[in-house]
Amino acid sequence: MNNESPKSNPYALIPFGLFILLFIGSGLVTGDFYVMPVLVALFTAILLALMMNRKTDFQTKVLQLSQGGGHPNIILMVLVFLLAGAFASVADGAGAVESTVNLGLTLLPQNLLVVGLFVIGCFISISMGTSMGTIVALAPIGVGISEQTDIGVALAMGAIISGAMFGDNLSIISDTTIAAVRTQGVKMKDKFKANFFIVLPAAILTAIIFGVMTAGSEAAIGGSHPFNIVQVLPYLAVLIFALAGVNVILVLIGGILFAGGVGLALGEFGFQDFIGLIGSGFTNMQELALIAILLGGLVELIRQNGGITYLLEAVTNRVRTKKGGEAGIAGLVSMVNFATANNTISIITAGPLAKQISDKYQIDNRRSASLLDIFSSSVQGVIPYGAQLLAAAGVAAISPVALIPFCIYPILIAISGMIAIAVQYPRFTAKAESREG
Repeated sequence: MNNESPKSNPYALIPFGLFILLFIGSGLVTGDFYVMPVLVALFTAILLALMMNRKTDFQTKVLQLSQGGGHPNIILMVLVFLLAGAFASVADGAGAVESTVNLGLTLLPQNLLVVGLFVIGCFISISMGTSMGTIVALAPIGVGISEQTDIGVALAMGAIISGAMFGDNLSIISDTTIAAVRTQGVKMKDKFKANFFIVLPAAILTAIIFGVMTAGSEAAIGGSHPFNIVQVLPYLAVLIFALAGVNVILVLIGGILFAGGVGLALGEFGFQDFIGLIGSGFTNMQELALIAILLGGLVELIRQNGGITYLLEAVTNRVRTKKGGEAGIAGLVSMVNFATANNTISIITAGPLAKQISDKYQIDNRRSASLLDIFSSSVQGVIPYGAQLLAAAGVAAISPVALIPFCIYPILIAISGMIAIAVQYPRFTAKAESREG
């Protein structure tokens, strides 16, 4: 892709506004968020973007669309979608979901099941460094718990998304962490420490809120909950490999094979059924993969037409003080994330300007890296057209908009971040200048 910054143009954002209007606005007006398929809304916005910028010929704009959709981060996301879908499908066929749910119902206090989902999500995501792998692995379990209790499925999915975004923001192997420390020139461990003290209160408060919200769920659970520990092993294996720092692609492939082996050994399905389950898992994620590709293409068209440059300038031109600089970094990455629906890409895009702001106003680079990651993760965890909510909503068969009120942690880390800016917490004794090798 062309990395030169196009001339600022606010009108380049119109296609994205049209997408939001069609996708969310139609649901708000009609009360049915399925009335406008997201792919139709997205493709309509792409057609509008292709008709803009008459200085560029149509063939070049189609090439820009293709380059945006084929960005390495987008293709990696598609691979994770497909493999995670296959793992979820095979694990479900092997009985892993039912046994894991029943194990949770047996061991966890019945009024803390949602808190347990959140904590497990935190553990998996900080180990794997990916929110998407966490969501797709845990979403079937959340649905199963919802079906056996009076806990709403949207609430269960919100807890999983909250846990997933915890690790997405903090994990030292997360792509957002890598992008943040690289653009700001700091060590990962230093960014982790600065970030951790800001978001820890939000994580604790999230667990408390989920506990209060589900305090009365105990009465709805009854009967026995038989489980086979062998069927739980695929999820446990994914956790162990993730803790060992294995690449998420290898973790998911290994999970598919292990779950398949368990299913075959226990007679849950035959080899042909195993292949069919992998195929159905891929099929279940095809729409999500297409959304990611087309959205990446739309973002590139908007960038080439000057929309992203306008967002960057709109924020940086208003910075005057150190606190204003920190607020500018937060607003900058948030606006770009709203426009790109990808927190890694938003950090990579906003990072160089954030570095300039931090240097100009003497903002510690550990702090600027933390702010980039915190606010991009916050936005990513609440936008209904982002991959995380779309994936969770797809498994739960509900509208992604219905999940937003229950994405407690992404909301609270934004509040924590704003408070940290206002009170200048945490404070640093020396400016970090060394880069992680």
